[in-house]
Amino acid sequence: MLEGWLAVGMSPQGVTVIDPRPSEAMTRLCNERGIALNPTNPPAAPEVLVLGIKPQGLEEAAPQVNALLGPQTVVVSILAGKTIDNLRSRMPAATAIVRTIPNLPASIGRGATGAASSPEVTEAQRLITDALLRSNGVVEWVASEDLIDAVTGLSGSGPAYVFHLVECLAEAGAAAGLPADLAQRLARATVAGAGELLHQSDLPPETLRQNVTSPGGTTAAALQVLMAEPNSLKALMREAVAAAKHRAEELSG
Repeated sequence: MLEGWLAVGMSPQGVTVIDPRPSEAMTRLCNERGIALNPTNPPAAPEVLVLGIKPQGLEEAAPQVNALLGPQTVVVSILAGKTIDNLRSRMPAATAIVRTIPNLPASIGRGATGAASSPEVTEAQRLITDALLRSNGVVEWVASEDLIDAVTGLSGSGPAYVFHLVECLAEAGAAAGLPADLAQRLARATVAGAGELLHQSDLPPETLRQNVTSPGGTTAAALQVLMAEPNSLKALMREAVAAAKHRAEELSG
């Protein structure tokens, strides 16, 4: 996400990264761009504080984060499951809070992020948060924070579902007689290409599916299997998203 912000013109001198265990990639990025990494005296009361840690690490990190906050700081949280009230209970200095759920493709500028704001977030704070998130892909603001856990189940965890689809498609190709490495390459290219077509097309996915499905043809035969109830792909995906949403709700404690 930081690379995306820098790519759209954010000044490296205006960024401070606090990471007790920075990766080699983060250390290299900060060194190359002149970004302050774990300074002895980090600047207090930043305009924006992005809280990008694992939900399980909030309890430990909260006191340090709380000490940095000022009355004009907007906290942008990307913690799955942690509600605005939960964040505020651990960081009482936090006033304006935006809860977001980006996903892994944000790392290449093709993310899908859901966002919800607390009532204290000003229009200016919302705009700057939107600009930050939009540099990493699509941003959808939801009307209620209650919807964020559903966003987590859909787009937050969604890339893993797609990667698993590639795994399953490659395995099916190998089971049908293709060499495993060839099946893997074809599966990757098929899903990546279909995703790019979906990205570039204005047509709904249902229409694209119908366009590639000849009546009585090979694709129709395959879709009969995938759409057969009660264990259709639709039913399995509904169950998967619900499970992810439920786990996000459990993490709120």
